[in-house]
Amino acid sequence: MPEPCVTVVIPTLTADDTLADCVRSLEAQSRRDFEVIIVDNSGQQLVRRRNAGGTLATVIENTVNAGFGGAINQAFRRSRAPFLAALNDDAIVDRDWVAALMGAVENRPDVGMCASKVRLYPDGRLDSAGMLIAGDGSSKQRGHLSDPAGYARLEEALLPSGSAALYRRKMLEEIGLFDEKFFLYCEDTDLGLRARWAGWKCLYVPEAIVDHHYSHSAGRASSLKAYYVERNRLYTIFKNFPASMLWTGPFFALARYFWHVMFMFAGKGAAAEYRRDGSGFALIWLVLKAHGASVWRLPELLRLRREIRRTARLSVAEFRALLRAHSISPKQVASL
Repeated sequence: MPEPCVTVVIPTLTADDTLADCVRSLEAQSRRDFEVIIVDNSGQQLVRRRNAGGTLATVIENTVNAGFGGAINQAFRRSRAPFLAALNDDAIVDRDWVAALMGAVENRPDVGMCASKVRLYPDGRLDSAGMLIAGDGSSKQRGHLSDPAGYARLEEALLPSGSAALYRRKMLEEIGLFDEKFFLYCEDTDLGLRARWAGWKCLYVPEAIVDHHYSHSAGRASSLKAYYVERNRLYTIFKNFPASMLWTGPFFALARYFWHVMFMFAGKGAAAEYRRDGSGFALIWLVLKAHGASVWRLPELLRLRREIRRTARLSVAEFRALLRAHSISPKQVASL
């Protein structure tokens, strides 16, 4: 049997019916030269006990939760395929998903990453067509909640959402794998920015269609998600943002906090969901906790920052221009 061209990695905590649906959608792919590795982060052998892996997948069973990035890294080290695809366990892929992604990169050696057209299940609105980034390091899905028909063109994106992304092995060997200290959320943004510093490009592939049960595992609005998103966007800017952008980051963050409060009382955006849950004011403590954790890890983050800059192929001016071309405002971030 020939070596697989792509290793599809699916981290899971719950191994429920959505994982089974995900695996079935991979079993129906039109292109067959790929393998599937499920990383069971439950610590309870749920994939095996629930028979959720099907016949297509190899299963890695962890005794503790290794996090999203840690799970992807485990599968990368197990694999020898020239491409690695990350896929959420609550995603269902179109039968031509693998074929579309590979068709976009096989003759483009400058492309290290591909973003899928990810739609929200079941209403069909767009979840992401790649990612955008704000001046404080907050990243959001490009085109989120839009009509997918408006994103029908193959084009460059800043970086892919890790919910359904393709990565070139050569790129990962060059820049390093997912930062496992992120544990959950924003690790795809960090990796994507490191890749862009190193000169790799990202393509958005509209034919690579995925239907996603958004935030099925951690919940759309949860204290867990709020903490990790806030902490990890700070990790991201300390590692990746040019020095000239670091001092403006707090001003963008203050603007975003302002709009979160405005939208909270208007009943819009993620902050409004926390208010409905009665945990709106707890966000203040989570923000302070996230800042404290970032300061504690600052020496290590600055060391990683220096490593990124030593191997950078883009100038500071080029990187700033790239972020501006794929930017999102604090108000837009707060509204989603």
